[in-house]
Amino acid sequence: MSKKIKIILTGIGLTIAVVFVFAASKSDIYAEIIKSQRLVNNVYKNLIANYVDDFDVDAFTRMSIEDMVGELDPYTVFIEAEDRYNLDLLATGKYGGVGIQIGKREDKLTVIAPMDDTPAKKAGITNGDVIVKIDSTLTDDLSLDVASDMIRGLKGTKVILTIERFGNEELLEFELTRADITVKDVAYAEMIDDNIGYVRLTRFSKNSGPEMRTALNKFIENDASAFILDLRNNPGGLLGSSIEILEMIIPKDQLLLTTKGRNKESNREIYSEQSPIIPEDMEIVVLINEGSASASEIVAGTLQDLDRAVIIGKRSYGKGLVQSVVGLDKEHALKITTAKYYTPSGRLIQKPGYINEKLVIPTTSEDTTFSTVGGRIVKAGGGIEPDFDVEVDYNYPLTYECLRKGAFFGYVQKNKQSYSSLLEIKNDVQLLDNFQNYLVEIGLEVTTAGEKALNDTKEKLSEIDSTNSELIAAFDVIEGFIENHEATLFEKEKEKITELLYDEFASVYEGEKGRFKEQLKYDQTVNEALTILQ
Repeated sequence: MSKKIKIILTGIGLTIAVVFVFAASKSDIYAEIIKSQRLVNNVYKNLIANYVDDFDVDAFTRMSIEDMVGELDPYTVFIEAEDRYNLDLLATGKYGGVGIQIGKREDKLTVIAPMDDTPAKKAGITNGDVIVKIDSTLTDDLSLDVASDMIRGLKGTKVILTIERFGNEELLEFELTRADITVKDVAYAEMIDDNIGYVRLTRFSKNSGPEMRTALNKFIENDASAFILDLRNNPGGLLGSSIEILEMIIPKDQLLLTTKGRNKESNREIYSEQSPIIPEDMEIVVLINEGSASASEIVAGTLQDLDRAVIIGKRSYGKGLVQSVVGLDKEHALKITTAKYYTPSGRLIQKPGYINEKLVIPTTSEDTTFSTVGGRIVKAGGGIEPDFDVEVDYNYPLTYECLRKGAFFGYVQKNKQSYSSLLEIKNDVQLLDNFQNYLVEIGLEVTTAGEKALNDTKEKLSEIDSTNSELIAAFDVIEGFIENHEATLFEKEKEKITELLYDEFASVYEGEKGRFKEQLKYDQTVNEALTILQ
């Protein structure tokens, strides 16, 4: 039933409603909409009235709409009341809750960090606390999304968190009154050298502009001659916030961005309307990677086009589409892609392949070269290409298995009472030996890519001939080699393991700012930026 309905609604409703809209002239477009809408309504009405089995009309309607918008691009979506959290967070910069970051550690719902000056922090909840119940609901089988939804709520309402804390025999119960929690977009902003500032921006919400202004003013007060803007893994957010930040850097009346769409209101040229707050000679390096998208790419691409910053890292995600939110009723909305954005040089950042070409004729061309103000060649059509590419080494199989299993977090929670400061930890010559013993204690095992490939090969070949002695002997030799390799992983990765232990301990003794400060010391891309600036 469901499959037939999807085919009908997608094949008839969407083809008529969308393809006709794109093909029809403006003079008769509304007539085509009315015609196609009438057909969709008739199909819908007859299915509900005459189909052989009863079905959930609300679920059917929701599924049909999702299928309809799903045939376009990944960013055009139907939004229900329970899905509005992220949109509201960007628009208001706050949410109703208790102020904790949660995650899964050893399959337990765990407090990663309480935020400063929030109900959770004031009540004494600390990182490492395991949440065993939310009100009367056990958390064993709750996903992170469901648990987060249960903890969030309207300001002034209450939630009870039952906590298991390492070293306490009895469970702790905290009755918390939810408050408006302001989310910080600037995760870290400090001087990291005598004359170089560093600011990490994690999203573009209503708070981004004011927080960036505070950070830049701090750098100016400290006589900074340069700063690093870290946009790695920043997924974007509000277009207006990216423009607000660019206006702090780019001279007044300079073209920052162009948007182009089918409707007149979607076609805009956006110019800087404010004078910059930083000196013209302050140097800037912007860090990007594959997780930098949308508003992040607007900032990075504009600064690159105007030769105002050097971009380093990895090519960004490639999302050059603008979405508008249309309210349908009190509980539902539609987020629609209404325009594409272009940097000052005229390049489109959107990567190809985002659209269903059977329904919509794509207009994006292949990679095209453009020039910056200073004459440098830059490319369009697939994200922002950095001026300096930084290769980050990810070949740490044991380290990443420790991260995946929460081994660093678990070890620190078990041993944090044994130290009084991060300095004391760094002076502990037994730290690595003790951590290695802990990995044995928890039974952590690592499967390397070679071992997985060997197991897959053995399984396939055993189906052909499981008794071949020469083959079995060859496998034994390879297995011995892999075992020897895995036995040396701890020694090979001890520097990376030490870094992550320091990071985790820093968060305990010095909070999240301490963690950031520690991480920056070993960050390959940040160190490359410092080299360029110095």
